[in-house]
Amino acid sequence: MGVEEEFHVVDLGSRVLVARAHEVLERLPERGFISEFLQSVVESNSGVHVSLDALHGDLRRSRQVLSEAAAGLGLAILAAGTAPLARVGAVDATPHPRYLHMADEYRVVADEQLICGVQFHVDVPDRDTAVRAMSVLSPWLPTLLALSANSPFWLGRDTGYASWRTLLWQRWPTSGPAGCFDSAADYDAAVAGLVRCGVISDAGMVYYDVRPSANRRTLELRVCDACPRVETVVMLAGLFRALVVDACAEVQGTDRCRHTRPQVLRAMTWRAARSGLGGDLVDPITGRAVPARVAVGALLARLRPTLEEFGDWELVSAGVRESLARGDVADRLRRIAAGGGLTSVVDFLVAQTHARPTTGAPVSVRGRR
Repeated sequence: MGVEEEFHVVDLGSRVLVARAHEVLERLPERGFISEFLQSVVESNSGVHVSLDALHGDLRRSRQVLSEAAAGLGLAILAAGTAPLARVGAVDATPHPRYLHMADEYRVVADEQLICGVQFHVDVPDRDTAVRAMSVLSPWLPTLLALSANSPFWLGRDTGYASWRTLLWQRWPTSGPAGCFDSAADYDAAVAGLVRCGVISDAGMVYYDVRPSANRRTLELRVCDACPRVETVVMLAGLFRALVVDACAEVQGTDRCRHTRPQVLRAMTWRAARSGLGGDLVDPITGRAVPARVAVGALLARLRPTLEEFGDWELVSAGVRESLARGDVADRLRRIAAGGGLTSVVDFLVAQTHARPTTGAPVSVRGRR
């Protein structure tokens, strides 16, 4: 498994999102860090890991070196679905032909893409299995979104949502639930049709909540907000791996996907984005509203055999219990804002994002040759 984390770049003085990712990248190692669509985001790519402990150490080291590079420029990195203080129009697209075309084609949707997510990759047996497994996974993904939701603030105001990033992200024409595909050929034909009709320019613009990777033998989860705490990222990685393993086992030997009405999946996602852990979620089995802790508990119980098989049970179950004990992150951020304003929220998120070095080979900050 592997993880891609996106980080906002904010000014340490004003706490406002700034278009200076390229300056941070120039101070980073050439491998493991890349630019993103907008010039306010830096992406970190982990190595490939089998154990959650190894993934945890990798992510901490990456955050450390990224934080040091930003601090040397009077900047900070911030892992959250949205940066609380930002201005539309103050951040341009990264000057790459593909990104510039997207900015011109999608206009306001692209201009307001001031969001960050975390993506998870899990190895799969083959693409046919992966594509059929997506429909088994999909009803459980809103619960993972709720566990990650931390973006209530947008352009300096409270949206009332736990994950406003999700609502912004769903405006793209190929975002949301993946749908039902019986084979990799079926999925590829659908993507080719989207490119052919001009809605998207390439297969990389398929932004479904879960999708087969274009260049790896993995399933990729894309539904989660970028998470301030490394521990949350690792917990989600463990849950997603167990979901993928179980779903792949379930569809082995079949040639059909499991159909769930897309409007139901979209509604489940909206509910998770609205409430996070602070309200109800939709139970994937009954289709009824249940308290978030009940939905999370049901997911954890369902995955326990596979989590135990991988040796992940103790770490993941402890992470879930801690997340439920901490409560809804969006509500916590609102309480911080009530006491100290949005600059205090930014300071809190920066502090949560920053990680101290762990054991292992240090990663040096340097200028790019």
